[in-house]
Amino acid sequence: MKIEKAIKQPKFNDAYQKLVVNLFFTSNWLRDAQNSIMKQYDILPQHYNVLRILKGKHPEASCPGDIKEVMIDKGNDVTRLLDKLVHKGLVKRSLCEENRRKMDVSITKEGLQLLNDIESPLQDHLAEIKRRVSTEEAEIMSSLLDKMRG
Repeated sequence: MKIEKAIKQPKFNDAYQKLVVNLFFTSNWLRDAQNSIMKQYDILPQHYNVLRILKGKHPEASCPGDIKEVMIDKGNDVTRLLDKLVHKGLVKRSLCEENRRKMDVSITKEGLQLLNDIESPLQDHLAEIKRRVSTEEAEIMSSLLDKMRG
């Protein structure tokens, strides 16, 4: 659906304003879809992001600062996100053996299993996008977004 129709605004100041509005609208659309999937598993997309980061480092541990550095949404309080994941048994924290002032964080078997469980509904959502957007179009969009950020 065209952005003009979706937000019932037939005119924009210029193509750049339309682009920014469309990016915000589409970002929220993606966020809402992801939220509805994550809600079924009682986690937030930010928790999912942390779990994916830790899975990428698995079996090695990571520290909260390194996690924060590569998170998609950097505005979150990593300590609180980790607290909830620890409480749910999805990650574990321990003191770093080399530096006792540093905390090591790693994903648990339960965290890995949750990521495995979430994979199917996420793939279903991705399949919807793949039906609408070709691989070539996806590459072009991704390249243009990279270019826009500089």
